[in-house]
Amino acid sequence: MEIKYLFIRCFKANQLTIVSQKSFLILFCYFLCFSAKAQEVIPVYSDYLTDNLFLIHPSMAGAANRNQIRLTARQQWFDVANAPSLQTLAINGRVGDKLGVGGIVFNDKNGNFSKIGAYAAVAYHLLFSRSELDLNQLSFGLSAGIIQHRLDQSSFNIFDPIVSSNKLSDVFGNMDLGMSYYYRNFYAHVAAKNMISVRRELFYSDAVPSNQRKYLFSTGYVFENTTDWSYEPSILYQLREATNEMNIDLNMKVYRNVNIGQVWGGLSYRNSFEGAEYTATGNKMKNQQLRYITPFVGLDYKNFMFGYTFTYQFNSVVLSNNGFHQISIGYDFGKSRGRWNCKCPAVN
Repeated sequence: MEIKYLFIRCFKANQLTIVSQKSFLILFCYFLCFSAKAQEVIPVYSDYLTDNLFLIHPSMAGAANRNQIRLTARQQWFDVANAPSLQTLAINGRVGDKLGVGGIVFNDKNGNFSKIGAYAAVAYHLLFSRSELDLNQLSFGLSAGIIQHRLDQSSFNIFDPIVSSNKLSDVFGNMDLGMSYYYRNFYAHVAAKNMISVRRELFYSDAVPSNQRKYLFSTGYVFENTTDWSYEPSILYQLREATNEMNIDLNMKVYRNVNIGQVWGGLSYRNSFEGAEYTATGNKMKNQQLRYITPFVGLDYKNFMFGYTFTYQFNSVVLSNNGFHQISIGYDFGKSRGRWNCKCPAVN
């Protein structure tokens, strides 16, 4: 599988033109450009669907009725060497009546490029209802962190005047802002990620803009069918400021109370509004959008939470059909502040 020629150019940071003898590299190159232009600090995957909202929304620090620890491990394409992987550890809890605090550490690796970092968050919760059983709460959150990007060039065996055999790195800081609102079974979240514009020395300025701001909006409602069953449709919308890229998640989550606790599961569909252009066989120009479908299942047992998600990408050209696997483990601790009189699993 010798590749004689491979030319890549990113237009507006989301389009590709590729000339190659091997068509299976098309999507791989798409992901390379996608990751180069969208080096967000912690990627937004499906963690929020497995009871890990604090990972993407700083306003959820201390919002639940007990303190939380959440650990996730994500691996893409088991059959591809040096495929992307991500591990996160998040902890959050309430301090006093209205203040929440939390922290996140993460390790994200993609071939020779990797990043590690740590975030600290603080949130303030305003309760508008007269009774603590009647949920009507508005929360504000702020998180700030230190991130290190690293590029290991020691294994490169090609000659290029701009490539050395060194291990390069740079360190920078950033911050996120967020707001959450819960009213009985309804909720909505807004977050602004990567608020500080930072120039990364590891990348050319035209490949990765210093403005990495991204805005998230999500909302949903939990419908009660019986005392044992409940259903939660929701959406998550993402917008990147610099490139005007947008995508949306359409989700359905189902809960079932059982003797040992609560089981849950569901399905998520992600669709990007932009596409990647490429030249296929016969010099035909084609376009495909990034599309994911993610089934997920989980169990709440006493103070523990276990979750598993599998993400399948069903574009017309893919690097691997193996999919993305993620395992989540959680533990709730501390004294409960009482349960709300609603079907609101994220805070109950």
